[in-house]
Amino acid sequence: GRDAEPVMTEGLDRQSRIWAALAIVGGAALLLGLEWRDEANRSLANMLVALLDVIPVVLVSVGVMFLIRVTRRQREENLTLLRDLEVARLQGQRWRSEARTVLTGLGEAIEVQFSRWNLTEAEREVALLLLKGLSLKEAAAVRSTSERTIRAHARSLYSKAGLTGRAALSAFFLEDLLAPMATLEE
Repeated sequence: GRDAEPVMTEGLDRQSRIWAALAIVGGAALLLGLEWRDEANRSLANMLVALLDVIPVVLVSVGVMFLIRVTRRQREENLTLLRDLEVARLQGQRWRSEARTVLTGLGEAIEVQFSRWNLTEAEREVALLLLKGLSLKEAAAVRSTSERTIRAHARSLYSKAGLTGRAALSAFFLEDLLAPMATLEE
């Protein structure tokens, strides 16, 4: 990805600084040259006053040029970011669409296994919350019950399933979903 921060430094790259210096020197020289043509204004004091009149105009013109360049670059970066965001959004939609069938099948398979273990409705809900990675405290908050009650349901479901704990519960369902180590190493 591109960082938004370097926009100002890009606006002041070497080429821009050279053009700015040329614009300042050229604009000042042009306006001083016009002043110098006038015989009455040939004194050094008059030239310095004329220079002081010219410099702000030249600097403002150069500043406007920089602002236009920076604005254009920011607009291009924004368009790039919007395109990237749209691509990511479409990829996410495609993944969810492709995975929906698999996830539905997995959900059904989990429910079948919960039935084989004769889990109560409360134990099923706790098991799903634990499989999703919630802590006992978080599961208690979701179910609007105490952490102690969630702990009791968890112990009961582990006992019915013949599992030793949360890690064993997760491994029971995830082990077959993940590619074998030999496949990963190839």
